[in-house]
Amino acid sequence: MKALLLAEYNKLTIVERPEPEPAADEVLIRVRAAGICGSDVHGAGGGTGRRVPPVVMGHEAAGTVEVCGSEVSGLRPGERVTFDSTIYCGACEYCRSGLVNMCASRQVLGVSCDEYRRDGAFAGFVTVPARGVYPIPESVTFEQAACVEPLSVAVHAVSRAGGGGRNGPVVVFGAGMIGIFVVQVLKARGVEDVWAVDLDSHRLALAARRGADKTFDPRETDIAAHVHALTAGNGAALSIDAVGVDQTLGAAVDCLAKQGICVMVGNFRPVAALPLQRTVVREITLRGSCASAGEYPECLELLESGAVRVDPLISAVAPLDDGPRWFERLRNGEPGLLKVILKP
Repeated sequence: MKALLLAEYNKLTIVERPEPEPAADEVLIRVRAAGICGSDVHGAGGGTGRRVPPVVMGHEAAGTVEVCGSEVSGLRPGERVTFDSTIYCGACEYCRSGLVNMCASRQVLGVSCDEYRRDGAFAGFVTVPARGVYPIPESVTFEQAACVEPLSVAVHAVSRAGGGGRNGPVVVFGAGMIGIFVVQVLKARGVEDVWAVDLDSHRLALAARRGADKTFDPRETDIAAHVHALTAGNGAALSIDAVGVDQTLGAAVDCLAKQGICVMVGNFRPVAALPLQRTVVREITLRGSCASAGEYPECLELLESGAVRVDPLISAVAPLDDGPRWFERLRNGEPGLLKVILKP
């Protein structure tokens, strides 16, 4: 089969590889669409330590069932499916509690690090555990279904807020793929006032079209001060940081009302400074949000109903052979690019 291999940092090449064989509890999937995640772009450059070459990346994907392992039931060859990027054991205490993203032996498709190496979906075929495979509704395309993984991250982040934000504005920091999905999920759940913050005017405009009631560029305004001014000095009930750097985390905390909630889903850098005293004296709640924990069915329903729209976020659909070129364009930060889908 054809595969897009990260042969060394910043060097991607098309290679031929043997088709993987599914284990008894796995499914072999013919990949029809695979999205390039920002973590793939950063990882390919060696910035995360989570894409150690050689590795086939890709964890946002959809396709058709090719072969089912001997212990698999409920799935059939030819069925259109997407699949969870989190590989979980299903047996540990966390998994038994439904917290599969906290699995004691968690792995992620397309990741290579000190603990494990798991080739991903930038290839003709990929094997995944059947427990994480979900049929796609007929009205949902492969390209749309390949975006279920980032959508599930956004749904999980909003769920981590625990209902916070219904009594005041929610401020979303970052209008990339996850941030705009967060905006749409908040609106789908009935949040009346959602505000988006980003440096990119194109992304802010897209966030507005997808439901953001107000948008702000932090170069033009002091976000925290502006949010407090717009809320009679109170601040926002909820903020969601979908970036994860000093400036966004600081502003995400500073813009909150007393006892507000900040959900941190962005992970651009390993460490970010926290305004500790303001967090303590205002009794701010910080909640991390990692991947997703079984939200795929909800995500597919959101896509099928039209409550969340994916197509406006897809910048390009290209053959797998063009993968190295698209990685380079994304790495260079080409204006207007958001989600690129590769088709093996």
